[in-house]
Amino acid sequence: MLHIQTWKVIAATILCLVGIVFAAPNLLSPEQVTQLPRWLPHQRDNLGLDLQGGAYLLLEVDTRAVARERLNNVVESTRNALRNARIGYTRLSPSGERSVAVKLRDAAQTAQALDLMKKELEPAGSGIMVLGQAKPELSFASTPDGDITVTLTEEAIVDKARKAVEQSIEIVRRRIDETGVSEPQIARQGQDRILIQLPGVQDPERIKRLLGQTAKMSFRMVDTSANPQIDRTPPVGTDYLDVEGEAPGQKVAVRKKIEVAGENLVDAQASSDSRTGQWVVNFKFDSVGARRFGDVTRENVGKPFAIVLDDKVISYPVIREPILGGSGQISGNYTAATANDLAVLLRAGALPAPLTIIEERTVGPDLGADAIRGGIIATLIGFVLVVSYMFVFYGRFGFYANVALVVNLVLSLGALSLLQATLTLPGIAGLLLSMGLSVDANVLINERIREETKLGRSPVGALDAGFKRAFSTIIDANFTTLIKMLILFALGSGPIKGFAVTISIAILISLFTATLLVRILMADWLRATRPKTIPV
Repeated sequence: MLHIQTWKVIAATILCLVGIVFAAPNLLSPEQVTQLPRWLPHQRDNLGLDLQGGAYLLLEVDTRAVARERLNNVVESTRNALRNARIGYTRLSPSGERSVAVKLRDAAQTAQALDLMKKELEPAGSGIMVLGQAKPELSFASTPDGDITVTLTEEAIVDKARKAVEQSIEIVRRRIDETGVSEPQIARQGQDRILIQLPGVQDPERIKRLLGQTAKMSFRMVDTSANPQIDRTPPVGTDYLDVEGEAPGQKVAVRKKIEVAGENLVDAQASSDSRTGQWVVNFKFDSVGARRFGDVTRENVGKPFAIVLDDKVISYPVIREPILGGSGQISGNYTAATANDLAVLLRAGALPAPLTIIEERTVGPDLGADAIRGGIIATLIGFVLVVSYMFVFYGRFGFYANVALVVNLVLSLGALSLLQATLTLPGIAGLLLSMGLSVDANVLINERIREETKLGRSPVGALDAGFKRAFSTIIDANFTTLIKMLILFALGSGPIKGFAVTISIAILISLFTATLLVRILMADWLRATRPKTIPV
């Protein structure tokens, strides 16, 4: 008991000092933290939505739109394949939410058309992977009358919905990160919903605008042979699209063929045009997009082309000369804010499916301040009660346990700051509960010491036996609690995960403070006083 290795004492001292250094910034204001020397830690515990206020959004991914888009692609690919093979048809359109139906003029060409469509729509090596096995994405059926039906398989629908939600979460995260929101919480909820918590955001309108746009961008040629003001029905292969920023009903005839897709964009930045002073968005393509863009502009000099965003024309300039550098500019009636928002959308990428806000809440900072005040009061009351209990029942050894408790709280705050964890109301509850858990080990040790003293052991023998015999019980109790916290973290949402992390950190630190730090303090006291009896 009296002989503790020197390296353990040094390691314990260093760990306590490091914990104090990392926890200290939480006692300072953000302005004071910025004035600290660079070599000192600047991390502070981030406050969650319920403590500093902010916005709460629950979004739903329209997974059916992904299936509709795939069916539209099937229609276009089938149309091109049949035309190139000179196979006539009288009807080609989506049928329901999962199928595309085509009616051939000549039923004798059914087998030829079916074989051609299989090669075009699902070539060898394509399909989806389900549990490590390749499954077809489409199923084909035909009748002797020349009717052919292409249907999305159930596995394909489930796979596309899953990927759409995963991709939506990633793009939502990119868009929000671009706005500079600190520590957003973004998580999947259920099959097709996304939960977003934005601490510190009091006006979520800009975020809602950014998330409400699919931001599917494409570059297409304008069909100069069609006039939307005269011809109400667009020709085959052409769409009449609204023009953003112009009078309602103002439309432009845009060809359906996408010359360059938005997926080929690698950068977009808002800036002010040096010639006109207007805000514009400069964009840049990757190597594939740059080559396509250069080819299109070279072949269509003097013709207008349209920049389409979410089925709206945001610009349709005339190509004055070939653009071979892989970059371009989008101009319009933009302000600094709208140009930056458009650049954010283009940099983050297009959503695979539209998002719908189905729940929205705004938490004011006053409510968060009340929660912090209540949490501090509850923590102080709990701290005073625990400290008083340990001192009254265990005297000097209770005092040592209280020292370990203070060190535990400081190290817990330091660890949360180091991990840049977000502190929420459940997290404060976890800190409050961890105070009881951190002295549990000392209660077990002190009770074992008391029992050993009653059996007539010497002070050194009683302390040594108390620590040894309580150790296995302490490990078992804390290990089972850690298992429960692991389950909460794996299955819980954001606040529950914060609670689990806080408790887990406190438990791991309590193993150090209760079994090593308190032991060092007791050993120093024994060496200094050589008591005849144990003051428990």
